[in-house]
Amino acid sequence: MSSPTPPDDDDLVPISVRLGEVVPPDDPEDWTRPLTWVAATGMLAAPLAAAAWFWLAPPNTTSAPAAGTWIVAGALAAGAVITGATQRGVMRALTGTLAAGLFAALVTVVVGAAASGARQVAEASPTVAHALGAALGGVAGAGAAALLAAAVAARGRLLRVALPAACGIGVAAVVVPLLFGR
Repeated sequence: MSSPTPPDDDDLVPISVRLGEVVPPDDPEDWTRPLTWVAATGMLAAPLAAAAWFWLAPPNTTSAPAAGTWIVAGALAAGAVITGATQRGVMRALTGTLAAGLFAALVTVVVGAAASGARQVAEASPTVAHALGAALGGVAGAGAAALLAAAVAARGRLLRVALPAACGIGVAAVVVPLLFGR
């Protein structure tokens, strides 16, 4: 029987190094980049606004939207636009804005449910109702803003944020009262 040959030192070195080209690994979770923090802040703007609202002065009725409902819906739409503006290209701006809006809406509703305190069977708690209304209004605004963000994706960063954010906040402001039957 022959003994296995010991591995050659070259076998332990990656092929890219053996060929003379060292390629650094791409790290998609590089949190040292400033735009990563901007994107994360945009996605978390509405949930953080909802958490602050529900902690400081939670709503006690579901009959009409409160000022906080509009603030959270606007923060959701504007935050989605800010996240989408960190992306380059038409499709990335569109999908980045939509994805950020959907993520923020989900987390906003979770925050509303967590702040509700008790389960209610016949009627939703005020925090859940307002979180859901703000989330749906904000997603409607983020959807409209995503279309505009795709249209202005090749423009300067200020224009890529200002126009879609104004559109998204406007649409959210119109949709929120419709969700409460006003």
